Amino acid sequence: MKLTHFNYRDGGLRIENAAAADLARRFGTPLYVYSRQSLRDAFSRVKGAFSEASTTVCYSVKSCGNLSILKLLREAGAGFDIVSGGELYRVIKAGGDPRKIVFAGVAKSDDEIAKALEHDILMLNVESEAELDNIQAVAASMGRVAPVALRLNPDVDGKTHAKTTTGKKENKFGIDLANASRLVRNIAEQPNIRLLGVDAHIGSPINDVVPYRQAMERIAAFIRDHRSPRAVLEYLNIGGGYGSLYRNERVPDFADYAAVIVPHVKATGCKLIVEPGRSIAANSAALLTRVLYVKDNGFKHFTIVDAGMNDLIRPAMYDSYHFCWPAEYDGIPPSPLFDSPGATGYFQREEEEAGIVGNQALRNIDAEGLILTDVVGPICESSDYFAKGRRIPVPERGNLMAVFSAGAYGFSMSSNYNARPRPAEVLVEGDDARVIRERERYEDLVAGESGS
Repeated sequence: MKLTHFNYRDGGLRIENAAAADLARRFGTPLYVYSRQSLRDAFSRVKGAFSEASTTVCYSVKSCGNLSILKLLREAGAGFDIVSGGELYRVIKAGGDPRKIVFAGVAKSDDEIAKALEHDILMLNVESEAELDNIQAVAASMGRVAPVALRLNPDVDGKTHAKTTTGKKENKFGIDLANASRLVRNIAEQPNIRLLGVDAHIGSPINDVVPYRQAMERIAAFIRDHRSPRAVLEYLNIGGGYGSLYRNERVPDFADYAAVIVPHVKATGCKLIVEPGRSIAANSAALLTRVLYVKDNGFKHFTIVDAGMNDLIRPAMYDSYHFCWPAEYDGIPPSPLFDSPGATGYFQREEEEAGIVGNQALRNIDAEGLILTDVVGPICESSDYFAKGRRIPVPERGNLMAVFSAGAYGFSMSSNYNARPRPAEVLVEGDDARVIRERERYEDLVAGESGS
């Protein structure tokens, strides 16, 4: 799935019709730059893929929750998957329809439950028996009936990173099928609970449709066995987790996921909820960063940039891969993101060179003008890097670099670690670019602190 609205032409990266070099000069670096059309196109592809079922597409706010982006997706028809009271506040602030909000998460506070009920959201996902009892208590104290779905843990391995799998029995998420069965039978004893459906989210990213097929078989069977006048089970929520292209992995199309999900949904007669986040946001943005220094310590070569793990923590946290390349470059970068004919050879060479990155010969400039380097940031942590053992054009101080596929879990997981102000966010539409979040200042770092 190439970056349709990110292209190299006229000597450099353009995001829609805006030159990355111009954006960096106008707004500074580090800088998150989003393509409006990329976001809309990705949402439209999801919506179209699942159109054969009665589907609500609830965008996962945790992946990228800027108000302008939420408003854009709301205008495109999105509902929202939230996991906190703060995300509920964001969605309402962006004009989101409460009747298209699903509240997930394993530890909702009493105040968060109450706020959700006050806003009359579509449903809360229940992650445990204790949480169900507490939702009942909060709803009773308010004189309301809480609409809920049971989050099932189908014990399916999504074959993803250990830190992002959520559908196995050793994970903290969801209720095992045996206990969920008991809770459905006992739901009549909870007069302030209305059971609307079931939910299951098995991890992210999942670049294979098989885990979804396995999960759907178990969930559909559960629905067939547990419907009753008290448990209408009107909704089947299969969550998100759909893959995005970061490197050279094979990623199914949304239609491929839908092909194994929709038939089971139609067989149950349920309405479908899907909760894509990464697959909409990931390839909608790049992080622009400026080279500060180039260093060779006699063992390795380093390209030191002004962005750090506080700005984009995924490589440090998940060993995640982000394609990095100069933003000012006359040619097509060797990546499937750009449909490059040189991508296969580039990644094959990268795999061959992995593990021998200290070899001086590998750091010599090759026939293509590339050098082996680690792209690292200024944070005082050895885990502060964006790329290790990566071949890029020979860097120089002042060069502008682009870290691609940075839209999901990029800014949303950023922090002020090392007392660093967070970057600005810019949204591009055609030739136009506007700031949708101001760059933080040093003053912002101490706002709210008493200093006494």
